Amino acid sequence: MFLVGSGPGDPELLTRKAWRLLTDADFVLHDSLVDDALLDQLPASVEVVDVGKRPPDRTSQADINDMLVDLARDGAAVVRLKGGDPHVFGRGGEEAQHLAAADVPFEVVPGVSSAVGAPGVAGIPLTHRDCASSVTVVTGHETPDKDESALDWDALADTVVSGGTLVVLMGVRRLSNNVAALRDHGVPAETPVAMVQKATWRDERTVSGTLATIEAEKEAAGIEPPAVTVVGNVVDVRADTRELLDR
Repeated sequence: MFLVGSGPGDPELLTRKAWRLLTDADFVLHDSLVDDALLDQLPASVEVVDVGKRPPDRTSQADINDMLVDLARDGAAVVRLKGGDPHVFGRGGEEAQHLAAADVPFEVVPGVSSAVGAPGVAGIPLTHRDCASSVTVVTGHETPDKDESALDWDALADTVVSGGTLVVLMGVRRLSNNVAALRDHGVPAETPVAMVQKATWRDERTVSGTLATIEAEKEAAGIEPPAVTVVGNVVDVRADTRELLDR
């Protein structure tokens, strides 16, 4: 049993170990953010199962957990393939706990998280000696049954104001809420912001602006999930390099 990260999208960003495990597997259970270009390269002997959580054919986490245990107990070689990295908002921790509770041995194979990969390919360094010495990664899509956000927006705002970089995953649909929260907690309207849609995929796009303009930029460009939002002065570095960035 292997919990494997597939990276942000481009199949060539898959690790060599991940590819070896995929080609040797009996079953590959993959999320909706895994590119078909990768799955189409797998041997015919591998049974590929889509367990993505996008409606209308979403698979519940409980069903995925049970499927993993059942296949493992049948003696199958199983790869649970996730977009990005299994342990960066990929529910890898939940699945690891379920496997451990069922006494199923497993291994975690890291992947390139979109939190790092998306800004990188767009020409946005998460850190820079001149303008950013820290990085904070948060989810923009928390569990719906939470009574209130678990995010400390006051602390996040302080991070940005003090020169840190804020990366928001899965925050496209709540962009206006997140922008308002940052502004309400003291982040200046002119703070640079970028959104990278489908990083490393064939239809990758990036828009940039400020906290005051990013909502309009997003609407004008038609940015949709999946996209990564970056807030902080590092966004301006992109303007210095994009002309020669081979994207």
